[in-house]
Amino acid sequence: MEKFGKSQAVTRVEDSRFLTGQGRYMEDVAPDRALVAMFFRSPVAHGEILDLDIDAARTAPGVHLVLTLADLEAAGITVGMTGAAMPNRDGSKGASPERPMLARDRVRFVGEPVVAVIAETADQARDAIEMMGMDIRDLPVKTDVGPGGPELHPEAPENRAFDWGMGDEAATEAAFAAAAHVVSLRIDDNRIIANSMEPRGCFAEMVEGRLHFSYGGQGVWALKAQLSEKLGLAPEDLRVTTPDVGGGFGMKAFPYPEYFSVAHAARVLGRPVRWMSERTEAMLTDNHGRDLSSVAELAFDADLKITAYRVRTRCNLGAYNSHFGQAIQTQLFSRVLTGVYDIPSVWLQVEGYYTNTTQVDAYRGAGRPEAIYVLERAMDRAARELGVSGAELRRRNFIRPEAFPYKTPTGETYDVGAFDRLLSLAEAGTAGFEARRASDAARGLLRGQGLCYYIESILGDPSEGARVVFNEDGTVDLLVGTQSNGQGHETVYAQFLSDQTGIPVDRIRVVQGDSDRIAQGGGTGGSRSVTVQTHATLATVDRMVAAFMPYLAGKMGVEESDVTFDNETFRAPGSNLTPTLLEAAEMARVDGRVELLTHEARATLPARSYPNGAHVAEIVIDPETGAVHLDRYRVWDDFGNLINPLLAEGQVHGGVAQGLGQALMEHVVHDSEGQLLTATFMDYALPRAGDVPMIGFTSVPVPSTANPMGMKGCGEAGTVGSLAAIANAVQDALWDRGVRQADMPFTPLRLWELLNAEPVMAE
Repeated sequence: MEKFGKSQAVTRVEDSRFLTGQGRYMEDVAPDRALVAMFFRSPVAHGEILDLDIDAARTAPGVHLVLTLADLEAAGITVGMTGAAMPNRDGSKGASPERPMLARDRVRFVGEPVVAVIAETADQARDAIEMMGMDIRDLPVKTDVGPGGPELHPEAPENRAFDWGMGDEAATEAAFAAAAHVVSLRIDDNRIIANSMEPRGCFAEMVEGRLHFSYGGQGVWALKAQLSEKLGLAPEDLRVTTPDVGGGFGMKAFPYPEYFSVAHAARVLGRPVRWMSERTEAMLTDNHGRDLSSVAELAFDADLKITAYRVRTRCNLGAYNSHFGQAIQTQLFSRVLTGVYDIPSVWLQVEGYYTNTTQVDAYRGAGRPEAIYVLERAMDRAARELGVSGAELRRRNFIRPEAFPYKTPTGETYDVGAFDRLLSLAEAGTAGFEARRASDAARGLLRGQGLCYYIESILGDPSEGARVVFNEDGTVDLLVGTQSNGQGHETVYAQFLSDQTGIPVDRIRVVQGDSDRIAQGGGTGGSRSVTVQTHATLATVDRMVAAFMPYLAGKMGVEESDVTFDNETFRAPGSNLTPTLLEAAEMARVDGRVELLTHEARATLPARSYPNGAHVAEIVIDPETGAVHLDRYRVWDDFGNLINPLLAEGQVHGGVAQGLGQALMEHVVHDSEGQLLTATFMDYALPRAGDVPMIGFTSVPVPSTANPMGMKGCGEAGTVGSLAAIANAVQDALWDRGVRQADMPFTPLRLWELLNAEPVMAE
């Protein structure tokens, strides 16, 4: 049996329904008779609630229920949201303040939910909210990232959530003391909002005594566990489903406060209740991303080999700990920060601080893109100061192919890699740059080229399950534990099962997002989906084939050991029977062998895989206006073996578009009072089609040894590489004009100011 797909560029089967308006998103699946939930939210970033007048709202026309935190507590609900706490360097525990589902007696960011209103219509809910009065004593606001300032939580003196470190600090200090060259750079990573096409939403209803909760998320089981725990429900009394999801990006992986009020209201009222976030509401309350500042330092010997790497980072957590954010942040940071380089000594220090702003989520706060951005910006600066090309400095420090498996100073073990091969292809692909730069210079324009060599690790639960069900109509259901948010899972999973079994792909239906139909799953996040899910599917196929062998041996009149399966048909010497799996299932159905109609298995990846590659960007700046244009973009990626190259390329395109959005235009701004100034698309810029160039993509597979398919995740690779590639291109364009410190976003105003200011040296 082949252990990976046949790598055919099959177009996405789900697109026909999505592009013709047949998708079933949250507002499509919510019951027509559902009541509407809306939330009265804090208008200030920090304040003490002195009085809350909701009497008029309770009796307003169309209102069925008004919920405060006291109401939730009276109902026996555990009202504290689960939040991750990080250990400190000294071994003590980091801060873990309560985040209530609705505000208790204090609000800590603009948009924090205070009261839930459930009414017949949205207009009636809004009218009831307008009737509410809240007497609040304004408290001082903290928006800077660092120690001190107005205290947000008594549990966090100086507003420090944690001070975490990893590596050998003493050895790193010694290496820097003995270094022939030391290069340092301060690197700011601006805050962004995910802005999925479909905002967050949910509905809840009671069905035959059980609570059915449906939401637009990235997996049903984590939220089911939270709902069960917080609401005091037995798991068997709860079903969680997810319909089509219009984008997730990590932001939708978390439980949010609104979900619990909606679920409780449906139980109390005995009627369906739905909630859909409005866009400004989403921008205020969705977990944001990035928002950290780092000082990166590289120590080199006389041959320009890196002897040590040191990073000190401060990250903004917002007002509370996110569900599992801090733990994953630092894990991601440590796993990829040493990158593709042979670095003997590393020290990483991350400090987290609370501010009166929305939370920062796990996938966008000291994680993969952030780590690579810091490392590759520092490498680019080192190459300039040491007088060598960026490619040459990277090549001197790459982990050599003969060194694999390679254990990094932070404890990660990379299984394979051919970094020099991909970099050489990238170098060859930049031919003609100097001529293009000269041509632009003659027209008064500045052209820059930026390189990033990235590595990341697929993360999340390494275990996954799959179930294959043969239906009476000759179709097959493949039930999976991941959750598509638009990546094309329906296509790639069906394609993989078809490759392994010969079942026609148009007879396979992928089923996801239903806790009643598959009991356990890890959801989608951290580029895990295709690798872990196909691993589970492969295990299910093996079990399914093994189950059919003795049954078919009897039908064929041969010994079980004589029966073979060639990925399409069963065969045995001396028998004319050559049934396909569909035919074998129908035979079993006729014979009453119902146990042969359903097969399932769970499988665990033995290790993570490490996608990597080279991104090269070329930008053009008009110094008269500061306008910047991303002119060329090429990617050489090692994703290991690909099931569907077309879908992998699409993932890269989307990731690059997300990265260029942050690099060139996206930026969250709060004023000194904690008010979000970028809460609409009039104020928060997103890339449009005209901002995205044609993106060249070349697959250079080096099969992973960490799974039988030889695959590596690819979901976030485009973003991981694009931030530094574009930033390094901008720095390249500005270097000869004396600009030494340039940070995202590279808006026209910012670039114009940099070009017209006195040169500023990096710290």
